[in-house]
Amino acid sequence: MRPASVFAVIWLGWLLSWLGAALWSDRSAKRLRTGEVLVYRMLILAGVLLSLPLTARHVGAPRLWHVGYTGAYLLAAVTLAGIVFAWWARIHLGRLWSSAVTHKEHHRVVDTGPYRFVRHPIYTGLLVSALATTIAQATAIAVGGWLLIVLGLWRKARAEEHFLAAALEAEAYAAYRRRVPMLLPCVVSRRQE
Repeated sequence: MRPASVFAVIWLGWLLSWLGAALWSDRSAKRLRTGEVLVYRMLILAGVLLSLPLTARHVGAPRLWHVGYTGAYLLAAVTLAGIVFAWWARIHLGRLWSSAVTHKEHHRVVDTGPYRFVRHPIYTGLLVSALATTIAQATAIAVGGWLLIVLGLWRKARAEEHFLAAALEAEAYAAYRRRVPMLLPCVVSRRQE
């Protein structure tokens, strides 16, 4: 199988399984509804659209580097590892998961499993996967798309942090934020917003 097909299968498999599992969550008690939601969604969508190989081909974006077949397959393995990490987080979160920033019934601070390494392991896994895919694509347009995805997920994570800090037990969430980094393992911010 060609490397491009491997990446397509990984991402399509993730998308279909993620959408199918969306039915498996508790009812939302409260949902974030602000202009910020539109901003991070638009950033992520624009990033995804720019990251598609079809977009690079359509605009004639040249490759900036070549990773070769071996490099492409290794990057596909990294992409799959990021997806597996995101799925581990999703499964560990269980019925508390939501695609939107919400407060679920029976919501609590989850600080076990992958949530002991980063506060947003789903985003971390997806960013690693998207970065590996971007490196394999090797176009400036894909790099720009990845940067928009980073910005969008970072903004979503920040909105989620503020929302959950207000919705959950304040001290328990503040203690969790002090000891566990937001997106990058081993990088705990000294400043807590």
